Parts: sequence; structure tokens; C-alpha cells
Amino acid sequence: MRENLVYFPVVVFTIFLLWASSVKAKGTQYVTCGSMLKLMNVDYKVRLHSHDVMYLDGSGQQSVTGTPTKEDGNSYWLVKAGTKKQCNRGTPIKCGDIIRLEHITTKKNLHSHRVSSPLSGKQEISAYGDGKGEGDNGDNWLLICSTDVWKRDEAIVLKHIDTDTYLAVTEKVYGNPINGQSEVVGEYSLNSPHVEWVTAEGVFIHPNDFKAQHHAHTEL
Repeated sequence: MRENLVYFPVVVFTIFLLWASSVKAKGTQYVTCGSMLKLMNVDYKVRLHSHDVMYLDGSGQQSVTGTPTKEDGNSYWLVKAGTKKQCNRGTPIKCGDIIRLEHITTKKNLHSHRVSSPLSGKQEISAYGDGKGEGDNGDNWLLICSTDVWKRDEAIVLKHIDTDTYLAVTEKVYGNPINGQSEVVGEYSLNSPHVEWVTAEGVFIHPNDFKAQHHAHTEL
């Protein structure tokens, strides 16, 4: 019975994602607090991804990569406020806000620290936390974009608060057990290549719909 109870939320979430991928988006044009989304690197066209696979060296924390596969459910991230802060679900995220991204499947946050990345020797990006969405200040990212709020169709940059590095992808590709996935790193300069990201698939909560109907809209 206990195993069935554990399995049930996974089934529900899978059905929810299948539903989300079949519904045409309408409503908000912004990324909002509580949205579940995929981020795609503008240059390499890979989606920010994680999974229950740990780095073999470095921090030994959960690995973060870029995947070319559009349909993989392990590429969904929940948009939250910075550590020890809250944001109201459905509120548009402003450029200049400090945010966290929680990996939907493992409940760990996008994280970085002064540890070398496995393939290129840049800065490691990992997923970190207690599996309940809680982590530390190394999970905080500054949203850099060109307008007042985060628009779903605009390129953005994420700057790691603690180390002043920028979320990026390199040309390096992993072998087994994450064969074909790209290395995701912290780059040291905003002028470095491959630091821009754009929202791809996702479930975007409209503020009016959340207040009135607790309903979410989605984008293909």
C-alpha cells in the first residue's frame, strides 16, 4: 500500500504534463511566480536538465546538463523567490529579481559554488537541497533581461549571486550514463558566449486565473 501511495503522485504529475503539452497557451505573456518551465539555451538549443545522477568528482552533488530532447520531463523547473523569501503565485517576475529554480522531479534547486566543472574546468552547476525545495544561498540567481518584467519570448541571462558567474553551456558533451548531454557551467563574464536562455515549454500561471479559478495555462 505504501508503495502505491508513493507511486500515485508520480502518475498524477505525468498525466498533468501530458495534459499541459496538449493545451494551447493563452493569457499571460510573462513568466510568473509558480510557473513550471523549461529553459532552452539560445545558441546550443539544449534544455536545462537534471536527473538523479550525481557528479563522480567535484562536489558529488546532483548533476545539471543540457539535453537536446524536447519531451524529457526532467527538464521542468519551478520558478520561486530567492532563499528565505516568498513571491505570490501568478505575480510576474521582474528583471533584476533574485529567483530560484527548483527541479520539479527531484525537488532540488539550481545551484553553483566554487568547484570546477567536470569537462571544461569552468565552474560547476549542480542541483542542491534536501529534496523538499530547501537549499541555501548558493541557489540564488539574478534575472537579467532587457524589459521591466520577464517576457516568455525574450532572451534572459541568469547570474549566480554568490560567485558572479553566468549560467551557460559549453561544447563539451558527456558520455555514459548521461550520454549526449551538454555540460552546463558558470561562465566568468557576461560577454562569454552561450549565456542566453529563453523559455520553451511550460505551465505559466496567469495571476487573474489563479485568483479566480486556481487555473494554469501552458505553452507549447
